[in-house]
Amino acid sequence: MSTTTTTTPLMGAAAKPSSWVRRHRFWLPRRATQLVTLLLFMLGPWAGVWVLKGNLSSSLLLGTVPLTDPFVLAQTLAAGHLPELTALLGAFIVVAFYGLLAGRAFCAWVCPVNVVTDSAAWLRRRFKLTGGRAPRASLRYWVLGAVLLACLSSGQAVWEAVNPVSLTQRALIFGGLLAWGALLAVFLFDLLVAPRGWCGHVCPMGAAYALIGSKPLLRVAATHSSRCDDCGDCYAVCPEPQVLVAPLKAKEGAGPVVTARECTACARCIEVCPTEVLRFTHRFDTRRD
Repeated sequence: MSTTTTTTPLMGAAAKPSSWVRRHRFWLPRRATQLVTLLLFMLGPWAGVWVLKGNLSSSLLLGTVPLTDPFVLAQTLAAGHLPELTALLGAFIVVAFYGLLAGRAFCAWVCPVNVVTDSAAWLRRRFKLTGGRAPRASLRYWVLGAVLLACLSSGQAVWEAVNPVSLTQRALIFGGLLAWGALLAVFLFDLLVAPRGWCGHVCPMGAAYALIGSKPLLRVAATHSSRCDDCGDCYAVCPEPQVLVAPLKAKEGAGPVVTARECTACARCIEVCPTEVLRFTHRFDTRRD
């Protein structure tokens, strides 16, 4: 007599064993992009090679292409100052790139503060820290509005005096207790006070990029949602876990594409998913199995 054995796919972490490199296939280029961007800025002050001149608020690429942070431009206009034509052109280039293609990817792929907040999130998971309470995600939009009102009343781009993004570059190039202190404050805030607090709930710069990149071409999608075993790994690592619920569970007829503007396209969810439910695609790809 013979018997037939049916092999059932393994679920959970054993479903798709993979190498360290594969499990970090997006983390590695993200960190490389952030590091190279900072190095290109620092080559000027350090070595006299000006590939990127300025900072992440306003810069000049190869002495020709202007790049302007749209939130800085908004502050300038709110403060009642007429920006130069190059600043307007630089903002247009940035808005076009993130608005049409990359969405809020600046926050995960370029912003140096992301390394600080990611480190705090990793430590929370590593040591199973559960304390703290994050404010409402809408707070960032209220902060953005408050900043613009402060610019209007003061006539100054007020956020740039305390912007952790600008202070990070200043700390790396020039040092200074204020700059390093701001980074430490963000780190401790995310670690001890509000999980995923800064980028996910407070930063007005992130809010600006979310508004700019509300309908980009590049998106994450739960194309293979039928494979989902509800392990929750994607929610644990995502800095904006609320964006995954509708695509994964098809709530209220939602498609597989993560359409929420708060998604940073960091791809942590893709990397940790043992059953490869999620992937990068374009916003018009509605395939689901």
